Amino acid sequence: EEVVEIKNAQRKVINRVRIPGYVLVRMDLTDASWGAVRHTPGVTGFVGNAHNPVPLRLDEVFSMLAPVFEEEQAEKGKPVKRAAAQIDVDFEVGESVIVKEGPFETLPATISEIKVESQTLVVLVSIFERETPVTLAFNQVSKI
Repeated sequence: EEVVEIKNAQRKVINRVRIPGYVLVRMDLTDASWGAVRHTPGVTGFVGNAHNPVPLRLDEVFSMLAPVFEEEQAEKGKPVKRAAAQIDVDFEVGESVIVKEGPFETLPATISEIKVESQTLVVLVSIFERETPVTLAFNQVSKI
């Protein structure tokens, strides 16, 4: 899957494995089928209890496999409604940062809200001994 990573105000699109180390199997769980999968080379176990695997709900499977289906449809030339890339943000609420640009440049601030969709932060800047909320872009602040 494609993921947008933002670190040190640098935006980078990376590809990563969606569920590394897992294999999805659709089967009727019998002793024979369970034994066949369990004794397959490289299989170390099942999700859930060792003697009672946990089945996934259909919506869980769909959310995991939808990006693969969309990619296959795009390769066949069929139009696909593509979901926006997931964004990993390198900031946390409550974290202290320094403002790098604008009228509050060099002032320390505390993150009070992260708006991933618009790639902005609401930070609290101390002005005249009062905490004032200021909205800044991810690249306008840096970690302390």
